[in-house]
Amino acid sequence: QVQLVESGGGLVQPGGSLRLSCAASGSIFSIHVMRWYRQAPGKQRELVAAITSGGSTNYADSVKGRFTISRDNAKNTVYLQMNSLKPEDTAVYYCKVNAGMTAYWGQGTQVTVSS
Repeated sequence: QVQLVESGGGLVQPGGSLRLSCAASGSIFSIHVMRWYRQAPGKQRELVAAITSGGSTNYADSVKGRFTISRDNAKNTVYLQMNSLKPEDTAVYYCKVNAGMTAYWGQGTQVTVSS
């Protein structure tokens, strides 16, 4: 059983910053890719950022230059640093970890960007 615990969400003003974290624990065979998704009200869940075990990253066009994904392999933790936040970034953010032959999801954390 692999557990993902997310933290770092909250309410922030436009232009502000937040850092999300997602820590994986349990019997982990191998973590290949860690990803952040988000889902805004009335919209489909979308991929925000991804990072491989080798450190390669990719980002959705909407967050390029503003968000940074990173990982601490020793802690099995992935982070999402979010800068210059916009109201359009408001969503529930979920981490997803591919470990072994299985994908695991975090519980989600709410990010609200509002004046």
